[in-house]
Amino acid sequence: MSTAAVVVTVLTALWVGFSAVSVFVGATWVVEPLAEYGVPRAAWPWLGTAKALGAAGLLAGLVVPPLGVAAGIGLVVYFTGAVVTVLRARSYRHVPFPLLYLTPVVVATALTGAA
Repeated sequence: MSTAAVVVTVLTALWVGFSAVSVFVGATWVVEPLAEYGVPRAAWPWLGTAKALGAAGLLAGLVVPPLGVAAGIGLVVYFTGAVVTVLRARSYRHVPFPLLYLTPVVVATALTGAA
């Protein structure tokens, strides 16, 4: 695996992991928009868990690439769903935020899959 793939994957996993922790601790900049979009509070721990497992899977993919690809695909689905949720809530000014996570996940997954 190339150095670029490792660096991008580690940084992406840290970024997604930060997002998971933000949900778990109830960071205002995360939970207020979730409430605004109509995401039930009971779903928030599941969303954080999905992101945390995805981040761990990306890191595990450095050792077992198919696992990283699977985690990446899961995160692509997750963040695509986040974009759809924001669009359905008509909160267009928030669309860039899930894209800030989706883009590096796509790149990391592509680099892992190319290895």
